[in-house]
Amino acid sequence: MAYSIKDLEHLSGIKAHTLRIWEQRYDILKPKRTDTNIRYYDDHDLKLILNISMLNDNGYKISKIAEMTPGEMHKEVVSLTESTYKYPEQIQALTLSMIDLDEDRFEKVISTNILHFGFEKTMLNIVFPFLNRIGFLWQTGSINPAQEHFITFLIRQKLIVAIDGLVNHKHENAKRFMLYLPQGEMHETSLLFSNFLIRSRKHKVIYLGQSLPFEDVKVAHGIYAPDYVLCVATTSPGQSEIQQYLDMMATALPETQILLSGYQIVAQDLDLAPNMHVITNIDDLINLLEGINLGK
Repeated sequence: MAYSIKDLEHLSGIKAHTLRIWEQRYDILKPKRTDTNIRYYDDHDLKLILNISMLNDNGYKISKIAEMTPGEMHKEVVSLTESTYKYPEQIQALTLSMIDLDEDRFEKVISTNILHFGFEKTMLNIVFPFLNRIGFLWQTGSINPAQEHFITFLIRQKLIVAIDGLVNHKHENAKRFMLYLPQGEMHETSLLFSNFLIRSRKHKVIYLGQSLPFEDVKVAHGIYAPDYVLCVATTSPGQSEIQQYLDMMATALPETQILLSGYQIVAQDLDLAPNMHVITNIDDLINLLEGINLGK
């Protein structure tokens, strides 16, 4: 893959200005150039910067890091990942496992953190910040789709196992939730985690999954009669169709509380019906669920 210096900045957290200084002063990075003389970096450069970032964040001076061989650097990074439970280090480790398509490393990072923090905190503090970091780069083509598919599939597996492992006891004020993605929408991770959060707070869920035509939403709604419908629109419907889609929802489901989230909805200038509520982030959903459990 070819990365710009801005891509390296987004993935590593190191400012582009700092990277250029390190490049000049320590000869750490050696950017390539296209036929039109545009600078770019490859997977080796990205892994190098991620390793340097982790070491630097843990007190290693850049002058000392520059003296290390790749083998020495890798050994120190592995040691840090296994000995510290700081969130940034674990996010960097996930990023490296994605770049290398390294399932064993992914499993070790996730399993260790679940044992230490629990599943929910691992998702909130490590997995979702990691997904947010790579999301923009994937949309702009700076991350190979195969790498993104690899890592999201593994995360999806973890979510399904966690949902399956929840004890089936319902809260005394349990509400009925219906969760789905609109037709054409395939980004399921946040919806799956919402499923986990709702069930873990002892509410009832019917999970309809990816790419559901709205006619089928209406049929399911008529059968299940949910108190809440949660819909996440990350890429579909697009900006030219989203308002029409929301108007259709408002007309068809006037008595149901509609929870909306995703890139196409959050922070967009949309006209929402009174029964519609935007879930800006996971904390919003958790707060709503805690409010329901307290009878608010």
